[in-house]
Amino acid sequence: MAQIAEDLFLLLLDNATAQPALERQRRERVLAAGVLLDLALACRVRPSAPGDAVEQGRLVALQAGASADPVGEPAFALLQRQPLSPERAVAKVSKGVQDVVAVHLERLGQISRVKVPSSRFKPLYAWPLTRRERVAAARTDLLAALFDRRPPTAATAAIITVLHAADGLGALLSLNDRGWRWVHSRATEISSGSWVDEYPTALPEVNLAVTASALRSALS
Repeated sequence: MAQIAEDLFLLLLDNATAQPALERQRRERVLAAGVLLDLALACRVRPSAPGDAVEQGRLVALQAGASADPVGEPAFALLQRQPLSPERAVAKVSKGVQDVVAVHLERLGQISRVKVPSSRFKPLYAWPLTRRERVAAARTDLLAALFDRRPPTAATAAIITVLHAADGLGALLSLNDRGWRWVHSRATEISSGSWVDEYPTALPEVNLAVTASALRSALS
């Protein structure tokens, strides 16, 4: 299950227009990072390390075999063919990633797709939420981690890290200067990987934190 990428898309959709927030290029890079972090949490990719047979810091595939996740499998296959730098991995995975995530969420019954009037050659769609339980839970977890200092789950920590690196938290929150100072401080803390010590973690969470750290520069 591509929880991080899917929850990111749902959170960005949670507005009156049923259109995802953030401009398209930044949004696609955020979703691509979410897909890669889902693979990291599943221990299917990680950054290379000293002693590996590839250049240090490249994202590498860890295991072969297909999964049942239609969102993450193309990105995994890409890294199976060739380890990539975080920047190149994000750039390649971002191509078409929004449509893949949206179609999958539509199949899951989380959103519907509605064609909206547009003068553009390519059809324009809105994706109204059909169920709010999942996005409400994701938003509650995000707000609790940022404002109540509740130890974030792995998925919530990844979402905060990705949005903070891409300067995208403003798409979800409307705050005064004092509120933004607090959020910036707490998001920076979470992005540094401190949540690994706050939350009961094992290898998948540690691998997620390490991979998220590697991806941050590709989003800034």
